[in-house]
Amino acid sequence: MNAAAQPQLLLVGRILVGVLFLVAGIRKFMYTAGTVGYFANLGLPAPELMLWLAIVIEVGGAILLIVGWQAKWVSWLFIVFVVIATLLGHRFWEYDAAQYGNQLNHFLKNLAIIGGLLYVAVQGPGALSMDAKGAAAKAA
Repeated sequence: MNAAAQPQLLLVGRILVGVLFLVAGIRKFMYTAGTVGYFANLGLPAPELMLWLAIVIEVGGAILLIVGWQAKWVSWLFIVFVVIATLLGHRFWEYDAAQYGNQLNHFLKNLAIIGGLLYVAVQGPGALSMDAKGAAAKAA
């Protein structure tokens, strides 16, 4: 790989993962009643509170991930968030044959998202990030 392209590709990766969470958070905000009902069906305590917590995590975290500020911490937060969401919402082993494959795909997709977030958590957001700009300013 061309080393000169690495910062741009890390930025694109952060944007792509961030957009996933940003859109999910916005959709929860737009469809609060439906989301509260879904959360209640999952058995979450205080589904209204969980809705707003999820919106703050998804929208706020997405923006932070995209700009690359505190990206490692945000990645770890999203990892925990996705693990919880996966175990609550995509228990494919509990579904009938008609839904089994769909839920398995969502489960595996979430594992891939966790994998991508692990890269950011371990490697950092790259040179085109607020974290890198802050580190450069401290070094100067």
